Amino acid sequence: MSNNENVVWHEGSVDRKRREAINRHRGLTIWFTGLSGSGKSTISVALEERLTNMGCRAYRLDGDNVRTGLNRDLSFTPEDRIENIRRIGEVAKLFRDAGIINLTAFISPYRRDREMARALSHDNDFVEVFVDAPLDTCEQRDPKGLYKKARAGSIPNFTGISAPYEPPENPEVHLHTERDDVTSCVDQIVEYLIVNSYLENSLVAAAGRPA
Repeated sequence: MSNNENVVWHEGSVDRKRREAINRHRGLTIWFTGLSGSGKSTISVALEERLTNMGCRAYRLDGDNVRTGLNRDLSFTPEDRIENIRRIGEVAKLFRDAGIINLTAFISPYRRDREMARALSHDNDFVEVFVDAPLDTCEQRDPKGLYKKARAGSIPNFTGISAPYEPPENPEVHLHTERDDVTSCVDQIVEYLIVNSYLENSLVAAAGRPA
């Protein structure tokens, strides 16, 4: 809630249910969390492509992308990480109200911050996806060379090395990217959405399975 008592939410005439009816799917957040190099961004890109091909309205919010604009004023201290997730949680809430499937790919290392983002949702419209890969696997991948820099001490507060990561205790979807490829991981998420009725039957048919 705003600290300004003069700020009042202004309702429009088009509500979320109307938008979802047009989209043929619920507005929801698919929140990817995991270590750097675990595969969050790669899987979210592939999932966005799959959902779009099915006829869904989907949009991806990637950690690095958001930090180039909305959150460019934030560092990686624990305090700024909290604010980073708070802002993204609020943006994701707006996307849900727009009836859009938003995919958020952030390390989001602290459970309390992810729960803060979840608390802004309702009706099970927040799907946490734990992109699980052992630290040594992520270090071997190291697509951005960040682990090497962190080990050398040139990147402070680096998750998994000099800062903690708290894995989800009860994620809706638990992916194991050291053994499953990108296609398999996307299949698992889409299957979860289908089984839990996030998509209308016409979109389910577009996924290549009976409605």
